[in-house]
Amino acid sequence: MDYETARSLLVNQGLATEQNPDALLIRLRQGQPPIPGQVTSILLALKVVFEALRDRREFERELASSLYLLASESRQQFENGRQAGIAWPPLLDEDLSRIAAAVKSIFVGTWQG
Repeated sequence: MDYETARSLLVNQGLATEQNPDALLIRLRQGQPPIPGQVTSILLALKVVFEALRDRREFERELASSLYLLASESRQQFENGRQAGIAWPPLLDEDLSRIAAAVKSIFVGTWQG
């Protein structure tokens, strides 16, 4: 996966709209688990973006906001679903923690996992 593909995937997943009903945040808001392979693709994209931006002091707002939303809102939707009685897949909690750690890595410039 190259940087542009990774960036596009993360923006599409993080800045979820009705144009992308299978975006992670949309699925979690609807109480649906991720599509098989979706979290793996997101984690791979995060690693690619980390490698590309590791030495950069600045990066664009659209990417930054999508990363923030992926890390924070996915956790919030997971917790909301848990409180509503949704039986999430067993590894989703850990996957969301991995996403948050990878996003943190991008912001601090040092891989956290």
